[in-house]
Amino acid sequence: MADAASRAEQRVARVRDEAAGRYALAQEFYRLAMGPRHQYGHAELSFMRWSLARGVLAPETSDPPGSPWWRAVNERLLRDKTEAHLLSVGATGTAGARSVEFWLDFIRTPEPGRWYRAHNASIVAGYLQHESLAAAESQVERFMMNVALLRILFTHAMLVRPRLALGRLAALGPVMADPRHRTVKMYLDLGRSFPTEYPVSTPIEETILDEHGLARMLDYGVIAPRLPALYEFSAASLDQPRLTDLLDDGVPAYAWPHADRPIWYIGNTGPHLAAIARATGVRLLWERSPLTRAHRRPHR
Repeated sequence: MADAASRAEQRVARVRDEAAGRYALAQEFYRLAMGPRHQYGHAELSFMRWSLARGVLAPETSDPPGSPWWRAVNERLLRDKTEAHLLSVGATGTAGARSVEFWLDFIRTPEPGRWYRAHNASIVAGYLQHESLAAAESQVERFMMNVALLRILFTHAMLVRPRLALGRLAALGPVMADPRHRTVKMYLDLGRSFPTEYPVSTPIEETILDEHGLARMLDYGVIAPRLPALYEFSAASLDQPRLTDLLDDGVPAYAWPHADRPIWYIGNTGPHLAAIARATGVRLLWERSPLTRAHRRPHR
């Protein structure tokens, strides 16, 4: 009989070109591994529904085709979870990756911090494994990839390192970031921030400026000033030292050339952003940046 890793690969392969099948496999993990009364997976499944609506998980042979990168990262998550579940019920073999070990740990001891560690380890492994696919995507798509990454890292820190994530407001972190609560999807669901189409047709500057005001406050006022510490924490927690390489002097840099750094300063000015940053004990990214005022855009 094939070992857990081979069986997991076979199960993922069966749904590779069936977007709805991917979603069903993601649901099945929580039902089988956690039982009918499980409380986990709300944010993950919400993000998948957004991905399905955009069409990024559609087969590459469809019209229009799906995204090779989003499909690959999603497969990594599905494969890791499936392998861990098979191992937990007695399949032969050993965990083929650190991220699978983290999922096994979560299955054995379901706990919010363990869920974040397992989920984020799979996602980060997918990012690092498929950076060449990301480089082939549009600039606006790569911007969204970076935002998705920094948000999942931040939400994990809100739960287990709330002072790092929220400073003086640390007491709110564990309550707001508990993955058993449906409210956590507000931080992880990019549908509140970015277009639901793929590929995105609007220019990147317009896409950024159209981001929902609360989402922009979170991204620029709370998360951005903390990125170096946040990525260092996540690299250690997820056992992924390469993660810190995905910043360029504090600016997100996954599949992102240095010459495009100024894009991260579009639309992130405004007194309300400075106020929320100060409330959590930090200064805004642009306040600490050597970039000139000419690189920034007025707040809308």
